[in-house]
Parts: sequence; structure tokens; C-alpha cells
Amino acid sequence: MKPMYLSRSQFDELSKELKFYKTKERPQVIEAIATAREHGDLRENAEYAAAKEKQGLIERKIARLEEMLSRARVIEDDQMTSDRVHVGRKVKLVDTDTNEEIIYELIPSAEFSNFNPDAVSVDSPVGKALVGKTIDDVVEIKVPAGSLTYKIREIL
Repeated sequence: MKPMYLSRSQFDELSKELKFYKTKERPQVIEAIATAREHGDLRENAEYAAAKEKQGLIERKIARLEEMLSRARVIEDDQMTSDRVHVGRKVKLVDTDTNEEIIYELIPSAEFSNFNPDAVSVDSPVGKALVGKTIDDVVEIKVPAGSLTYKIREIL
């Protein structure tokens, strides 16, 4: 399994969410199932069916969170120097062909969404090529559309 890079606060938030589902949501849904069973025939019991469906959702969330946390590699603040590109940093790049500037923020895969066009997953080809690089490094990135070449201008 490939590691998932998270900041301490991201790791703590996922751990808190997991604890909530295990200690609050799971017991509540188990109780709801038990109460619904007492109402008789389970084949025609809408409360029972709804509680079982909710239990399935909760168990999937718990499994997903446990899997994410098992792969987590926490990047502590003292590891986040400003002289190298890493998760949580923004980096200003210059396209060597067009001289166009672009700013990307490297984020963990767990937080990646297509809603932020300025974010790059650390597991993407661009993210992998940038991690560990310093100012003035030139990186060539192979992407499905071809090859991109950037010079790192600034680490923000």
C-alpha cells in the first residue's frame, strides 16, 4: 500500500472522526437495530431496514478511516522546511517553454478534490516530481498529454 502523507492536524482530525464513529454512531445504530427487532416481523419492518442500511454506511466509513490512518505518514512541522517542496507547501513554477507562471499547492491525496484547480495531489505525476526539489531546480514531468518542464521559482 502506498503511504498517505498528512499533516499532524489532518491525522488528528481523521483520528477524531474515527473515534466518533466507533464510540457514538456505532453504538447508536446497534441500539436502533435492537429496538426495531422488537417490533416484530423483520421483512416488513422499515425501521429495521433503515437501521441496517445506516449500520452498513457507518461500518464502511470506519473501514475507510482505519485504512487511511494505517497508511498515514505524518509530516511534523519541524520537517516542513521552507527550502524544499513538500506536502502542505505552495510552489511557484515557471513553464520553461511558455514562460508562464503557475502556483500549485501540494496536498495529501486524502484532501484532493477537483474543485481546487490550484491544488496538486502529492501522488499525482506533478506532485511526485516536485516533492523534495529546491528553488531553481528544473523538473520534467511526464503526463498523459506529453511532457512538462518547470523551473521552481519560489517555495511559498
